[in-house]
Amino acid sequence: MAHHKSAKKRIRSSAKKRLHNRYYAKTTRNAIRDLRASESKSEAEGLLPKVIGMIDKLAKHNIIHPRNAANKKSKLMKFVNSL
Repeated sequence: MAHHKSAKKRIRSSAKKRLHNRYYAKTTRNAIRDLRASESKSEAEGLLPKVIGMIDKLAKHNIIHPRNAANKKSKLMKFVNSL
């Protein structure tokens, strides 16, 4: 257990940040799942910019690695183009 005031605050703040990061990562994963479940090309093209923006935001805030974000975007674009 932490003994210093600053260490206790760090534990509190990192727990809060962890919840925040988990929320946005899960929301993005659900959006990716919905995009992959779409069967019409027009629907997928409508969802693609929103999902790409969410992925970019995760990479910008270091929730996921930028290369991981690039790979996800690339695979999603390939999927949409193949419809």
